[in-house]
Amino acid sequence: MGGGSETPELPDVTVYVEWLDALVRGARLQQIAVLSPFVLRSVESTVGEFSGCAIRRSAKRIVLEFSDSYFAVIHLTIAGRLRWRAAGVKVPKPNLLATFNFDTGTVLFNEAWKKKRALLHLLRGERALREHQRGGLEVVDAPPVAAREALCSENHTHKRALTDPRILSGIGNEY
Repeated sequence: MGGGSETPELPDVTVYVEWLDALVRGARLQQIAVLSPFVLRSVESTVGEFSGCAIRRSAKRIVLEFSDSYFAVIHLTIAGRLRWRAAGVKVPKPNLLATFNFDTGTVLFNEAWKKKRALLHLLRGERALREHQRGGLEVVDAPPVAAREALCSENHTHKRALTDPRILSGIGNEY
């Protein structure tokens, strides 16, 4: 990945979603440890209420979905990473923003960039989750005619329209 964009692109986020889903689907979250104060942007619940994890994507954000409509929304930067450690394995500290400790292991959320723009939101309810969506067309699910209409909806260059998350969701500047 290059340096022009600040967030990973849709293929990268999709791979993270599939990878995380294989590791933590149905696992019980034991703890979220926030190790950097700037990363946590909103909290609408307590961690003790998070169980039964499933993973999905919302534009270029990774959503950990728990029972009773609780969500952890992760917005990675281009220098942000999610890593896995099996239960009982020592967790490295450099650049670590937060950890998600499941009964099966730990997801490490880190960022090796000085600008520190990665985000974590802990939310309750689909309505709260929708408030974090930018509203752009999901190009993966849309017919070509809808993508064309979205691209022509505002007076932008093609590059600007492709990278505006309010027009097309999940498309960026990297590829």
